[in-house]
Amino acid sequence: MSSDYYQILGVSTDAGADEIKKAYRRKAREMHPDVSDDPDAATKFKEVSQAYEVLSDPQKRELYDRGGDPFGNGGMGGFGFNGGGGFGTAGGFDFTNLVDAMFGQQTARGPRPRVRRGQNALVRMSLELAEAAFGVTKPITVDTAVLCPRCNGKGSETGAEPVTCATCRGQGEVTHIQRSFIGDIRTTQACPTCGGYGSVIPDPCVECSGDGRVRSTRTITVKVPAGVSTGNRIHLASHGEVGPGGGPAGDLYVEVHVNPHELFKRDGDNLEMVVKLPMTAAALGTELDLPTLEADLPDADPDKTTVRLTVPAGTQSGTRLTVDDAGVPKLRSNSRGDLGVTLLVQTPTKLDDEQRELLRKLAEVREETRPEGAVQKHGRGVFSRLRDAFANQ
Repeated sequence: MSSDYYQILGVSTDAGADEIKKAYRRKAREMHPDVSDDPDAATKFKEVSQAYEVLSDPQKRELYDRGGDPFGNGGMGGFGFNGGGGFGTAGGFDFTNLVDAMFGQQTARGPRPRVRRGQNALVRMSLELAEAAFGVTKPITVDTAVLCPRCNGKGSETGAEPVTCATCRGQGEVTHIQRSFIGDIRTTQACPTCGGYGSVIPDPCVECSGDGRVRSTRTITVKVPAGVSTGNRIHLASHGEVGPGGGPAGDLYVEVHVNPHELFKRDGDNLEMVVKLPMTAAALGTELDLPTLEADLPDADPDKTTVRLTVPAGTQSGTRLTVDDAGVPKLRSNSRGDLGVTLLVQTPTKLDDEQRELLRKLAEVREETRPEGAVQKHGRGVFSRLRDAFANQ
């Protein structure tokens, strides 16, 4: 034998009967599969029960202390274990029932209702940025339990009402009494005939097998309000799973996921975009016609598909300008966020002789032929703004 029963219970080899019983109760309470989160709880519980079975019996304990096998052939046959020493129900006794009784888990349940409310359901919907910003009405496909079309939720092929179960007499549960070394153990379980309902359907519906509902795929139209974002959920009452026995349906929740946009990045109710600007335009100032999110709408007003942005002369790379009320409509509000435009000034890389000469003359006029670079102090300067602007682009 490889198991050390004294070590399993955590007692010394000269422990008395009371100490062994207390150790067993403590260990059994910790290792019971219905209580412990340990994935090996069932195995450990069996070991604890087996150790107690041996050490609590003077004859088995004496045989074990001499090196014998109390569960071997010719040894003491123990109730509650099979001939090979494994955990079992020999003699009609199960240690699980014993510990359940010790912990008070044999509470009577009574018959459970055949008609119950259905569970809530969750589906996910992908939206384009414009759809999420301005709202949209879209159909979605949902796979849920629906009312059985054959029996209309009755569960009976003929429409007859359920009759009282003969096994449990309508109680929904049956009680067994088992004898153990500490007395009679009373266990209560759901009736195997009616499944705990207390009644049976004599002629179950062939479509739903008496459940009153079947799985089906259906299409639901969902109205998405303007301003939703990823993670928002739309609540549709009574559009979830139909309950057993044709019970009322649960609710349906539609979780929104907004797809990335090729031009805009959403920041709350604001939109952000990056625009490349020639060096000359940044130096002299200019006006830019920029697309808006409305341009993605199929029936957009042409006057709202673009917005004009004035770039002041001398604009530096990384400058962020804003266009008021050109962002995302705020959820359950009439106001909108802003459109932030980060300008990236581009230095020309290919110059012909004429362009190079013009720039050289400009540098001479501005006395910048040999400029001294100004060291930028640490802080949120141009590079920090550029890094944020290009993040996730």
